[in-house]
Amino acid sequence: MLIGCPKEIKTREYRVGLTPGSARELIRHGHQVMIQRGAGEEIGFSADMYQAIGAEIVDTAEEVFARAEMIVKVKEPQPNECKMLRPGQILFTYLHLAPDPVQTQGLIDSGCIAIAYETVTDSKGHLPLLAPMSEVAGRLSIQAGAHCLEMKQGGCGKLLGGVPGVMPAKVVIIGGGVVGMNAARMASGMESQVVILDRNHKRLQELDEHFGSKVFTVFSTTETIEEHVLSADLVIGAVLVPGAASPKLVTKEMVSKMKRGSVLVDVAIDQGGCFETSKATTHDDPTYVVNQSVHYCVANMPGAVAQTSTDALNNVTLPFTLALANKGVRQALLDDPHLKAGLNIWEGKVTYDAVATDQNLPYVSADEVLKEKVLVS
Repeated sequence: MLIGCPKEIKTREYRVGLTPGSARELIRHGHQVMIQRGAGEEIGFSADMYQAIGAEIVDTAEEVFARAEMIVKVKEPQPNECKMLRPGQILFTYLHLAPDPVQTQGLIDSGCIAIAYETVTDSKGHLPLLAPMSEVAGRLSIQAGAHCLEMKQGGCGKLLGGVPGVMPAKVVIIGGGVVGMNAARMASGMESQVVILDRNHKRLQELDEHFGSKVFTVFSTTETIEEHVLSADLVIGAVLVPGAASPKLVTKEMVSKMKRGSVLVDVAIDQGGCFETSKATTHDDPTYVVNQSVHYCVANMPGAVAQTSTDALNNVTLPFTLALANKGVRQALLDDPHLKAGLNIWEGKVTYDAVATDQNLPYVSADEVLKEKVLVS
């Protein structure tokens, strides 16, 4: 199979879909790899490094999309990239379709086969291709939040950990999954007051056992969210409903009552955000203020630490990329129900239920489209 990896074009996005190591593994299995010049340059992966392991270097994204049988990326295709996709071409990347009807329609119109990293599952029901980026984003959320609390950034001027004789900042984390746990790890390590809210009592027990007295766990209701958000210095939105738009758990009214100079970091912004006042921002212009509260809503947070993020992502995506290349897309999906869970679009049909529901589109199951293909062949 000819696998293409274009340079990412989202603002300040320096991650790359294939490292030289991943490309080498694909080539070792008999596949061809095509890399757009400059795709990994910013994080130390030069064209020479790719050429040294046998990859082909091309100058334009147009050539990558025109020739490759499978496109491996990091971020969702931008509108001009959707237009370059063709019927039957495999797209393997993060998609986050539920809150993005424009992208969904672009993929439908292209006729491509779009497999989303963020909905691939494992035997425990976890999301293994989302987890490493959630770890990065969770840890970054505290780093970003601490910076935004500084006076110059519009914050209230609190140091997360305080100093002897001065109380530390209060950090409230909504959602106790991978993002929330990693945010709590960083915040508690900086000696903040940390509260995690979640609706899964078993998960709260696990977090309580893991952190002990360093973190307070609270069952999430509208009342408890409001109580803790209004007293918070930093709020981290770490809510995830796999493949679906995030629920708006912090309302405009709550934000209007928050302390002056408080900070909200919405890690759920890729899925639409979990604060009513959230809107996607970029690394170039990461924050804005609503009712004297600073909002940080960068939609590709892990791109800020692109080298770490790229290595972590490739570690988990490579086995699936190899399966798709070695077996072909239909057989790979039939053989692995966890990879099949990643199928969002198949040749004009929406195959992920949450996306179809959120956008009021017709839904066809992955099993149904794969069965149709078998009958045709």
